[in-house]
Amino acid sequence: MSIPIAWSEIYAHPLPEGHRFPMEKYSLIPQQLMHEGIITKDQLFAPSPLKEEDILRVHSQEYWDRLKNLKLTPREQRISGFPHNLELILRETIIGHGTLIGALAALNHTQCAFNVAGGTHHAYRDRGEGFCLLNDIAIASAYLLEHTAVRQILVVDLDVHQGNGTACIFQKDYRVFTFSMHGEKNYPFKKETSNLDIALPDGISTEEYLSILRKNLNNLLDRIKPDFIFFQSGVDILDTDKLGKLGVSVDGCKERDRIVFEHCKSNGIPVQVSMGGGYSPKIADIVNAHVNTFRLARDMFES
Repeated sequence: MSIPIAWSEIYAHPLPEGHRFPMEKYSLIPQQLMHEGIITKDQLFAPSPLKEEDILRVHSQEYWDRLKNLKLTPREQRISGFPHNLELILRETIIGHGTLIGALAALNHTQCAFNVAGGTHHAYRDRGEGFCLLNDIAIASAYLLEHTAVRQILVVDLDVHQGNGTACIFQKDYRVFTFSMHGEKNYPFKKETSNLDIALPDGISTEEYLSILRKNLNNLLDRIKPDFIFFQSGVDILDTDKLGKLGVSVDGCKERDRIVFEHCKSNGIPVQVSMGGGYSPKIADIVNAHVNTFRLARDMFES
């Protein structure tokens, strides 16, 4: 069965002035996937905005009211990464719904689903940080726990930045185990406490990175026995990334994805993938690394 992929034109809309996101990737990734014949247009689905009840399972009423009504202070907006407008808030709700719908598809039909955007792991229950306003993985996790037979979720966050918002949201909820493998000296500079944090030194080699991942993922699956995985697959671990500071090669990033998908496939665990960050100077390097993730998933789950 074909892997469903959430994508909306609003993903690629310009963000407010001053942001650092390479917005082109949100259009170029699906274009490249179709150009290579990895997917067909039928696999793309356009999410709608999240329902308020889905947002409020995770985020506080007070924060959501102020966010949707553009009432956050200038300082709060600076901490979030950009000045707010209604299109930006709409974009966040659509991204969150893409992850939620993808998770349901993976759980019920396809075993794997993607969101071309997502991975907004710096958003807390009551505030935004680091270009993240609503936490898509947390929102989808809370939905699955309330509405499906899922009882134990594992968040595998392999973006170069710690998933601080996700860790804080689920700090007292044993049903969601948060695993974050990130740059020790990278943003956020005040880390939260995930269920398992692995802080990596600057310049870590591909071989050491993969060895650490294999060991810890094996142990986690044996111990946690999740029945659903959310995979934050940021490609800012690349040695070319201008914000990442790690030394992982393109082939190493691809092998990282293979390790995660092989564990999901062999253990029969559905997985929803949010694409996360990527800030290499050449947009082609970012797009190619993200497309590698799709290539691997197709070979693993559609064969």
